[in-house]
Amino acid sequence: MSYGPNALKGIPTFSSFQEHRQHIVLHMAAVFRNWARVGFTEGISGHISVRDPEFPDCIWMNPIGRHFALLNASDMLCIDINTGAIVGGNQNRPYNLPGFYIHSAMHKVRPDIHAICHAHTIAGRAWAAIGKPLDMITQDVCDLYGAALAVDDDYGGVVVAEEEGRRIARMLGPEGKAAILLNHGLVSVGHTVDEASFLFGLLDRSCDIQLRVEAACGGNPELKKKVISHELARFNFAMAGEKNWLYEEAQPDIQYEIEMAGSIISAGIADIKVDRSAA
Repeated sequence: MSYGPNALKGIPTFSSFQEHRQHIVLHMAAVFRNWARVGFTEGISGHISVRDPEFPDCIWMNPIGRHFALLNASDMLCIDINTGAIVGGNQNRPYNLPGFYIHSAMHKVRPDIHAICHAHTIAGRAWAAIGKPLDMITQDVCDLYGAALAVDDDYGGVVVAEEEGRRIARMLGPEGKAAILLNHGLVSVGHTVDEASFLFGLLDRSCDIQLRVEAACGGNPELKKKVISHELARFNFAMAGEKNWLYEEAQPDIQYEIEMAGSIISAGIADIKVDRSAA
């Protein structure tokens, strides 16, 4: 949907696994800084995982307990999804164990998933308390039309085992891109951290919009929701729900954070590596 000189090309290609790996951890850091900017922080909750381009049974995650606004590429750590061993990146901080249980199980069940985002947002948790799907009431939410968005019908408490991740993966099914977790929060997946992060933000904003529309209609009998037809929602989804376009959708926020952070966000990125012998 771009036209002109240097039209948008979507997901880039890389000359080496190492170049791709550096791209991943830099963009992860930028996403976290954006999350801090828009208020997606809640104590030490919230995590992102991205599958390593060279070793598909290893995932990059953020360390637990470091504020999202302070995260840099060199803070990310690489974890073997089968053993839980840290095999690369930052060796100085722990990771979120419940988050690892969820993410590792989802990555195992869905090999096509390369990135997972989860956080406890205000609007997301508010709508998650209702346990209902979102209506297609804006053009943007159509990126999550139909099977792309799953809605949880059960709350199992704080995660202590991989079963929760397997349950979420089953709920998503083969086509799911995001889910509303009952009494918990939101989760999104993608081919890139860029796609997953854009969908996560879109889902949160759509929860906020739905809450506002419900409140407006509930307080005024003359107001009535206008829902986009299934035909048009499917068309919008087909046009704007593709992985390369969703990658590009994320770039303005990601590039803004990288430029605003300056050189610190990429400092030490050349030393990022994976050592499988540590598994």
